[in-house]
Amino acid sequence: MEKEDLKIVNRGLEDEMELSGYRLCRWKLVLVGLGGLCTGGFLFLLLYWMPEWCVKATCTRSAVRDADVALLQSTCLLFSSCSLRRYECNVKLTPVREHHDTHSTADSAVVNMSSQELEMKELKLVLIFLSQVLNPFYIFQLFSVILWCTDEYYYYAMAIVIMSVISIATSLYTIKKQYVMLHDMVAAHSTVRVTVCRGENETEEALSTDLVPGDVIVIPSNGIIMPCDAVLICGTCIVNESMLTGESVPVTKTDLPNPQQDIKGGDGDAIYSTEEHKRHTLFCGTNIIQTRYYTGEMVKAVVVRTGFSTAKGQLIRSILYPKPTDFKLYRDAYLFLLCLVAVASIVFVYSLEPVKEIIVKSLDIITITVPPALPAAMTAGIVYAQRRLRKVGIFSISPQRINICGQLNLVCFDKTGTLTEDGLDMWGIQRVEDGRFHHSEEKADDKSLVTTKFVSCMAACHSLTKIEGQLSGDPLDLKMFEATGWILVEATEEETAHHDRIELTYVKPPNQLLPPSVTSPEQDMELSELYELSASYMIGIVRQFSFSSALQRMSVVVRQIGERRMDAYLKGAPEVVASLCKKETVPEDFAEVLEDYTKQGFRVIALAHRRLESKLTFHKVQSINRDQIEKNMDFLGLIIMQNKLKTETPGVLEDLRRANIRTVMVTGDNMLTAISVARDCGMIQPQDRVIIADALPPKDGQAAKIDWHYADQPSKQLNKPTKLEVSEQYHFAMSGKSFAVIIEHFQDLLQKLVLHGTVFARMAPDQKTQLVETLESVDYFVGMCGDGANDCGALKRAHAGISLSELEASVASPFTSTTPNITCVPNLIREGRAALITSFCVFKFMALYSIIQCLSVALLYSIGSNLGDFQFLFIDIAIILVIVFTMSLNSAWKELVAQRPPSGLVSGPLLFSVLTQIIICLGFQIMAFLLIQKLDWYSKPDFYNCFVPHHMDDFTNSTKERIKNDVNTTVFFVSSFQYLIVAIVFSKGKPFRQPSYKNWPFVLSALILIGFLFFIMFFPVAEIDDFLEVCLFLIITHGGIDQFGTKCLTWLCCRQKKVPKARYMHLAQELSVDPDWPPKPKSTTEAKPAPHPDDYSYQIEAIS
Repeated sequence: MEKEDLKIVNRGLEDEMELSGYRLCRWKLVLVGLGGLCTGGFLFLLLYWMPEWCVKATCTRSAVRDADVALLQSTCLLFSSCSLRRYECNVKLTPVREHHDTHSTADSAVVNMSSQELEMKELKLVLIFLSQVLNPFYIFQLFSVILWCTDEYYYYAMAIVIMSVISIATSLYTIKKQYVMLHDMVAAHSTVRVTVCRGENETEEALSTDLVPGDVIVIPSNGIIMPCDAVLICGTCIVNESMLTGESVPVTKTDLPNPQQDIKGGDGDAIYSTEEHKRHTLFCGTNIIQTRYYTGEMVKAVVVRTGFSTAKGQLIRSILYPKPTDFKLYRDAYLFLLCLVAVASIVFVYSLEPVKEIIVKSLDIITITVPPALPAAMTAGIVYAQRRLRKVGIFSISPQRINICGQLNLVCFDKTGTLTEDGLDMWGIQRVEDGRFHHSEEKADDKSLVTTKFVSCMAACHSLTKIEGQLSGDPLDLKMFEATGWILVEATEEETAHHDRIELTYVKPPNQLLPPSVTSPEQDMELSELYELSASYMIGIVRQFSFSSALQRMSVVVRQIGERRMDAYLKGAPEVVASLCKKETVPEDFAEVLEDYTKQGFRVIALAHRRLESKLTFHKVQSINRDQIEKNMDFLGLIIMQNKLKTETPGVLEDLRRANIRTVMVTGDNMLTAISVARDCGMIQPQDRVIIADALPPKDGQAAKIDWHYADQPSKQLNKPTKLEVSEQYHFAMSGKSFAVIIEHFQDLLQKLVLHGTVFARMAPDQKTQLVETLESVDYFVGMCGDGANDCGALKRAHAGISLSELEASVASPFTSTTPNITCVPNLIREGRAALITSFCVFKFMALYSIIQCLSVALLYSIGSNLGDFQFLFIDIAIILVIVFTMSLNSAWKELVAQRPPSGLVSGPLLFSVLTQIIICLGFQIMAFLLIQKLDWYSKPDFYNCFVPHHMDDFTNSTKERIKNDVNTTVFFVSSFQYLIVAIVFSKGKPFRQPSYKNWPFVLSALILIGFLFFIMFFPVAEIDDFLEVCLFLIITHGGIDQFGTKCLTWLCCRQKKVPKARYMHLAQELSVDPDWPPKPKSTTEAKPAPHPDDYSYQIEAIS
């Protein structure tokens, strides 16, 4: 019944959850209430911490339709509960076109669907405060404070209360600050006034929060920040989608084509798909820069999604509710504390004291064993690291993640604005004449070149447009056009109307570049007079065939004013362009020249030209297929572009490579550009191969498949069989579309691909997040560095997200760098490693401190004595807190090393270090404890036998004698020196932190405390003057065993062949012996469903 009634919420989405129904049970509620009262509220706390237990303890399982409470389980095994509401829906469903014909229909839709605003719940500080206070650590501190107050130990209790209040106040301030930043981001432009069509010719002004799917809105000519997702049905828009893609290049959106015209033989009932009709969809949060319309018609769009269902809403949800990041250190810390509690519980097994005394003192021992100052001590290193990061311009809103940065072994980088400067630079051109290359030329705006086909192609073959008088478009097109020195002139609305809605854009050189005569013998004077442009060399762009990443080219059909015939210009990947040209026009040394440029890291674009037939008219061009245009071309030459990296990029990536930290590029940019940049910056070494995985979804009954091919095949090997040597390093590159297909249809290959995946291009925001999750699923510690709002989800999901922007991305990112380059990444990793090692050192020190104090108290309890209040206070405040806060001051080591710090507390060398220190401390305490009692002058105190039953009346009158005695003094001094010795031994330096002797506050504090202890030691206990030798012996023993013993154990562990723990290491071992991996280029991998209908796994078949 349970399986059948299990419901799936948001199936197939990132936030998919299992929902099960429960009904409240009265008798269970009564039992839980009684249990809570009997346990003093502890049961209520336990159920608060465990929502799953709470629901099952107070409810009984039922069908969802009858349930009062729902238990939700996320894909990351987190539980939450919520109450259920029921809505009665009796309205008859009608087609969308019949809705909103009247105001009443629209109003009722708004009422039914409530507000469509991107609205964040009001932040209630009281609830946030309660959630902080009810944290298990703070509850334990409260318990400890109450226990100490009953034992009249007020001073340390006050100190702990003050530290806890400061910690909670700091957390509240940070949460409030993050909420305000995120609220401002959500609220920005989310509520605007829009024009809504309510009938044939009727419009009205409405708030965007009142929009519902199906509304038809008018896009204003002066632009707007889209408040919803809508599909264009009339007109054209130029949109800045940087909020989603991170690329500042404006995108042209056209109206949705008529299904009856678009699908031959179709019935006109085509289904709208966001992915398929992306070029016609205006996404929420994107900026409409400019609109274009014809013959007086308004630019209209139909609302398809509102609120948190929009593209921006999904981005906000990913920031508000990221999947939790698990870190082994914190799990191990809790386990370690439980072990310490178990140790403390053993201490009183043998005790002969009354039950009440046993309980009180056992609880006291537990508060000693699990020190309440541990959270403050553990965060000391993080606080200091945060302060050092702030000095180098790195700010953090999630300081706890600094420790995780120390474990990073893979960093994902956005490209534009992160690794590179924005845009490309022109390096030069190399023209072809009579089938031969000219020498390379630096400038294309020379007077001698202005009327050549090469420069005309550069000036006309692009998708640029003017926005508010400024040229805008693809950076490559922009640089190429600017290099010609030409001018772009767009047609007016009146000119467009004269040409049956054919929108013309003209390009022309400035008059000073034109030779005296540019007329052609075929010039048509009638046309020349019509346009009144006979005095200039003007080219009109009649048709554009947009750039296709699959075809790796774009082309245009143009007509020079006054010419009868039209021309076609083509640009694209050199190999592709050359294959479309006449063989005799392509130079024989084409492959060698191209290889020479690509090896130098240049981005090379090839140009071609074709004179079209005179019978081809304006109207025929609008319907002709591009394949009929892009053939039998004349090769014109090469444009050499330089994609400038930021100066710091190669050096930083080299530092990361030497430190064995993998680097991956995740960008919204073009695939070939991304691969070129990856080679230039050293992410892909010159000798390494790049295999492109081009995945295609199922189509026309055919299974999904992946085509494998090299990104750049050197010319010398074009005629040789393509076989990748095992020893050769290879990288996979894929687009966002391919990544989506692989996730859906090739789950078996996904982890193998990301193991060597280096370039991920054209990635949508949600795909970047999915990639980070996939990398984390194979046990990588992932960092993400980006600068755009499209990186927000990945920045939030990664173990460490680093934003180079102080805008939207900084809201989601745990770290923000004010330095606009990636030097912040190694700085953050170095500080993370230093903070992580500091946490280990502090945790080991605090564990030893608690064990040492526990041993001291246990030894003293055995004779009926105990440490005094001021002795506790001196140890806890003057020694422990001073040492903890000074030993954490070691700054990070100056460079990244290949060695990584341990990720957890449960490791052989670390446990060996702690256990040996415990044994040594126990041995010396027992030795001192027994030695003092063997001395001739020692006499037993009067209270020694007070725990024998007939002496119980004397127990209450011996408080002072119980504390002020020789054994107490001896144990106090021995343990005090042990705290300082252990601190010195555990304060590690290289290779992650600066040496301890450079930490002068720590050295000075330790020396002052040791001197002070020696000073006070000689006055109350003059008989143990020779204790100094024991202290030196202790230091030598502790340090020697910790250093050499740990190193020996590490060496022995390394000698044994260990099975790697991380999944990516397992996978790498498996693939290294797999003869069929990597897939051979020029082959295809097909996915076919398994024979069993209920089995959704796939069989992989390789087809050459």
